[in-house]
Amino acid sequence: MKLKAILAKAVEQKRLKSEVANLRSQLESTYRFSNVIGKSPSMEKVFKLVETIKDSSTNVLVLGETGTGKELIARAIHYTSHRHYKPFVAVNCASVPRELLEAEFFGHERGSFTGAFSRRIGKFEEASGGTLFLDEIGELELALQAKILRSIQEKEIERIGGNKKIKIDIRLIASTNRDLKKEIQLKNFRTDLYYRLNVVEVKLPPLRERQSDIPLLVTHFIDKFSQRENKRIFSVSPDVMKIFVGYSWPGNLRELENVMERAVVLTKDDVIGVKDIPSDIKKGAEAGSCPGILKPLKELEFETIVKAINAFNGNKSKAARVLGITRKSLYSRLKEYASH
Repeated sequence: MKLKAILAKAVEQKRLKSEVANLRSQLESTYRFSNVIGKSPSMEKVFKLVETIKDSSTNVLVLGETGTGKELIARAIHYTSHRHYKPFVAVNCASVPRELLEAEFFGHERGSFTGAFSRRIGKFEEASGGTLFLDEIGELELALQAKILRSIQEKEIERIGGNKKIKIDIRLIASTNRDLKKEIQLKNFRTDLYYRLNVVEVKLPPLRERQSDIPLLVTHFIDKFSQRENKRIFSVSPDVMKIFVGYSWPGNLRELENVMERAVVLTKDDVIGVKDIPSDIKKGAEAGSCPGILKPLKELEFETIVKAINAFNGNKSKAARVLGITRKSLYSRLKEYASH
């Protein structure tokens, strides 16, 4: 009976290991750079920089407006690095109550304060060996900034209520939509912490500066949400695409994703039309929210196709597959552009 229990436990452990390996494989597949949508020159710069730094253990500061995909880039850095088999731990510094942040970061010992009924491991300790992502780090108070700085410098932490130094090995990636240099001048952010974090700076462009990526992103979101809703939706109408390219997208990728989800859910057709788009998006595009940087839709499409072909050294079949169109369609569009 004892042998039977040991065998059963061994089988269960093997099953759990297999599940963990499968989940890790799925995460690595989901967050590799080939799945980050973007072929514009500004995104190509981001990809080249990240490819250069991915296997380093140096700290990274990811800057960008709200909704530009800062956490997605942080995850991509982790899951394509040599730390990919270790934890990726993310903390949104703006969403955790201030009085709980220190315990969230460093953990606590049992009885260290009222309500501490058991020992708790903090995020720094949890991420050891892997990557710790501190989102919206500009929201932290100065006192906590000092403790984080010390942890980075000494590569060790102390749990609240404890007296034991705990060694940590983390790669720290921080992000913010604030201008940290301005925050330093206002004495809201520590200069020494800024330079510890900003060893390498990755700046993500807003969507209004990467218009040529909009058709690719729209196609991606149509596929994503039409599969979820079990609908057959093929594209958006040319008028909708003109609206999308003409709009400034203050909420960036997050706003575009929200608009596409709504359109897929509400449309009764196989092509998303102007009636399926919120009125404020239409008004914003009509008002010329981003004057001076708009290009004709056909020109943007042509640039995207040419970049895809060049990326695959002239292989049009691979380019068509990446763009989500048939080889025949790609040839017909190239012929159409050549005739103009």
